[in-house]
Amino acid sequence: MSYTNTFIVVAPDCPVTASKIPVSSRAKKTAYEIEFDLLSGNPYRYNEKELIYEIHIRHKELEEAYVLNHADEIWEELFRKPHPCLRASQLPKKYGWGIHYNEEGRIAIYGMDTAEYGKFTEPGEDQPTLLPAMRSRRST
Repeated sequence: MSYTNTFIVVAPDCPVTASKIPVSSRAKKTAYEIEFDLLSGNPYRYNEKELIYEIHIRHKELEEAYVLNHADEIWEELFRKPHPCLRASQLPKKYGWGIHYNEEGRIAIYGMDTAEYGKFTEPGEDQPTLLPAMRSRRST
């Protein structure tokens, strides 16, 4: 489910030409807004499973005391079923954010219009494996 030394590049059909901060008109934050907040504020803190877990508890607005007392149960229940990898995330598909997994599988995001994004996508040795984000629509 998780990658190491990999960079997920923005989807070929991404509608933006520069990265955008995701904003929804909903009163409650969407999962992809939470994902953005966690990754932009904590680069390389989370691996993929930790990120999915943290998004889940925040999106469900679980009480901190409940999470502390039931963390193992929440984790087990959450990962009983498979989850899509971050190639399917709205960040690289719709909002122009590349996703980097370091050697330990820890994750950070980089805007498609940044120098860092460009460095990850340059050809050469010791570069991460490049994978495209999934398209939003089928190609015709």
